[in-house]
Amino acid sequence: MPTLRWLTRDEDVRAAEKVPYRLLEEDPALGYGDRDTGNMLIQGDNLEALKALLPYYAGQVKCIYIDPPYNTGSAFEHYDDNLEHSKWLAMMWPRLELLRELLAEDGSIWVSIDDREGH
Repeated sequence: MPTLRWLTRDEDVRAAEKVPYRLLEEDPALGYGDRDTGNMLIQGDNLEALKALLPYYAGQVKCIYIDPPYNTGSAFEHYDDNLEHSKWLAMMWPRLELLRELLAEDGSIWVSIDDREGH
C-alpha cells in the first residue's frame, strides 16, 4: 500500500502522543442554555481540546465535520494560510489522528477542503 511521505513525517505521526492531557474547565459566565444537552463550545487550541475530549468520548462521536485551513497561499488577520506543504501535513496529521480516535465505528468524518491540499 502506498504511504504518504514528507520531510518530518516520522516525528509528525507521533505528535498526537506528545500532546499532554488537559482538563476542560467550565466557565459558567460563558454558558448558555440547558447544561444537560451535552453540547459544548470549547475555546482553546484545537489539538489540546481534542486530546482533552478523548477520555470522555473516544469511539463515541457519530459525525465529525472539520474545515481546516485550505492552504491557499493567503494571509488572513487571524492565521497564515500559506504553509509549506509538509508543514501543513505536520499540522493536520495529529488532529486527524485524534479525530479518528473520537470517531465511532459507524461514524463518519467530513472535511471541507479544496484542490490544493485535498489529495
